[in-house]
Amino acid sequence: MFQPVSAFIGMRYARASKGNHFIAFINLFSVIGIALGLMALITVLSVMNGFEGQLKQRVLGINPHIMVDTRGASEAQIQGLQHLPGVLASSPMIEAEGVIQASQGLNGVLIQGVEPQAMQQHSVIAENMLVGSMLDLQPGSYRLIIGRALSMQLNLNVGDQVRMIAAGASVYSPFGNIPSQRIFTISGVYSVGSELDDKVVLMSHTDAARLMRTKPQDISETRLFLQDAFAYQPVVDAITALGLDSHNWRARQGPLFDAVKMEKNMMALMLLLIVAVAAFNIVSALVMVVTEKQGDIAILRTQGMTAGNVMQVFLYNGLYNGIKGTLFGVVGGLLLVNQLNNLLKVLGIPLMFGPNGMGLPVDLRWQQVGILVVFSLLLCFIATLYPALRAMKVNPASALKYE
Repeated sequence: MFQPVSAFIGMRYARASKGNHFIAFINLFSVIGIALGLMALITVLSVMNGFEGQLKQRVLGINPHIMVDTRGASEAQIQGLQHLPGVLASSPMIEAEGVIQASQGLNGVLIQGVEPQAMQQHSVIAENMLVGSMLDLQPGSYRLIIGRALSMQLNLNVGDQVRMIAAGASVYSPFGNIPSQRIFTISGVYSVGSELDDKVVLMSHTDAARLMRTKPQDISETRLFLQDAFAYQPVVDAITALGLDSHNWRARQGPLFDAVKMEKNMMALMLLLIVAVAAFNIVSALVMVVTEKQGDIAILRTQGMTAGNVMQVFLYNGLYNGIKGTLFGVVGGLLLVNQLNNLLKVLGIPLMFGPNGMGLPVDLRWQQVGILVVFSLLLCFIATLYPALRAMKVNPASALKYE
C-alpha cells in the first residue's frame, strides 16, 4: 500500500523487534502507562458522573428547582412561567418549617404543601413511593406523605395519625400564643435515598394553608420543574425580566454540588498527570532512538531526504506508540466501565451505592471520552517534537565521520 517514505521508515523503527531492548522496554512502558491512565480516567469520571447524577436526582428531586414569589403577581405572569425555555411545568407550593408529633416522639420537618397532580407527573418522589400515591393528597383530606427514614424513626405506618405543628403560625388562647396544629393521617411513604427523607413531609397545598391559618393565595409561591436543574440561570434571568423575585436550589445545596464538582476535577487532574508522565516517556525513548540511528539519518540525508522528512520519520515513530496506547486505553476503559459492577461482584467487594442497592452508578459520556482521546494524542505529539527536532538537526558529515 502506498504511504510516504517518512511514514514507512518511522513505522519500521517503531515496530522493529530487534535492536536496543532498553528502548523497546521504555516504548512498552509508555504505551502501558498511557493505556492504564486513560482506563483509570474513563472509569473514574464515569463513576463520578454517576454519583453526581444520583445526587442530582435524590437531592434536587426533593428540593424545588426554582421557587418564584408570585404573591401579588398577575395571572398572565403566573401562566407565563410554565412557558419559559427549560421549564417542564409549574405548580403552586407552600414551604414552611414545622414539627411532627407521634406517640414515639417528635421531629422537626420541612412541610411542603403541593399540588398532587403536578407532583405525580414531575416529581422524583412520585417515582419512589413505597406505599400510597401523590394523588391521595386531596384538599381537605388532611393526609400526609412522609419519608421511609422518618417513618422508621417515629415507628409510623400508613393509617397512623400524627399531630402537625406549624412553627410560623400561632393562635391566641387564654394560655397565650399556641402554635397552630392539626391532626393528619399518614397516607403514603416514599424512599428516594436522600438525606432529606427524614426531613420533608408532603401534604395538599390547601391543607398546608389551613394549617398555617391563612389563605393559599397569601402564602403560595410557584414551584418550577426544570428539564435540567443545573441549567437554572437562564430561567432565573427570564423570571427577573418578568419582574418577579425567585430563589433556586443553589441557595441550599450549591456548596454540596460545588464540592462534588471540585473533587471530580481534582481526580481528573491527578489521573491526567499519569497520562502525561507516560506520554513524556516517549521523549526519552525517541532521544535514544535518534542517538542510535544517527548513521541512518545521515545516509537518508545524503540520499536526498530533507530535514523536514527526517523530522516526520520520528514524529510518526513517537505518535505510533501514543496512538497505540490511547487505543488500548479507550477500549480497556470502555470494557471496564461496562463490566465494573460485575467485576466488583466477582472480587467480592459489596459496593451498593446505586439505586436500590444495584452497585456503583456509572454514567459514560462520549463527549468526555473524546476530549480525553484528543488530550492524550496532543500530549504524545508534544512529547515527540523535541526528539524529532533533534533528529532534523543531525549533521550528516559529523555522523558519518567515523563510519
